[in-house]
Amino acid sequence: MEWNHLIEQELKKSYFQDLVTFLKAEDQKHLVLPPKEKRMTCFKLTPYDQVKVVILGQDPYHNMGQAHGLAFSVEQGEYPPSLKNIYKELMEDLGISYPKTGNLSSWAKQGVLLLNTCLTVVAHQPLSHQNKGWEIFTSEVVKTLNMKETPVVFILWGAHAQKMKAYITNPKHHLIMSAHPSPLSASRGFFTSKPFSKTNQILIQSGLTPIDWSLIES
Repeated sequence: MEWNHLIEQELKKSYFQDLVTFLKAEDQKHLVLPPKEKRMTCFKLTPYDQVKVVILGQDPYHNMGQAHGLAFSVEQGEYPPSLKNIYKELMEDLGISYPKTGNLSSWAKQGVLLLNTCLTVVAHQPLSHQNKGWEIFTSEVVKTLNMKETPVVFILWGAHAQKMKAYITNPKHHLIMSAHPSPLSASRGFFTSKPFSKTNQILIQSGLTPIDWSLIES
């Protein structure tokens, strides 16, 4: 299986054709983030056969210069509040220093699929592309990952991401669930949940290479 094959299959379906039509109109009327060429970055950096971990987000960051097709990652500039909390937990969990970059591409290149359930958003309008078809597509992505023969660790932060657990039925796979890292909920179970060390423990037990979660500015 390759991502291009899945995308080609979905492109033939009416919901995706409607989504493409919708996005063409939105691109003409609004500033849509991330830019067209970056909307599928997560699939380009993390091929299907290399996926070991999935971290599910909701929709891209809606401020300029941030979203670049990887959930929770920023291409440049200030770290958003959720990412700051992810980094706090990362430091506490693994005892590593505070990351010098908000770009999570190094995780993606190691097999961490950083997948938002919506892949676009209008600038400064969070959730503006919710329920337009992206969720159907990303559900198909999760269903396809569920068929993998090698173990995948699904990290589901918050109620929105945890809806996807309905599609994760293969006993080979593992779920790590907690509250969302947003400032509204991080103190209700995200902090001290140790998702990074738990993930690596599962990968090692499965005979897979653990993730180097440390982020060094490139």
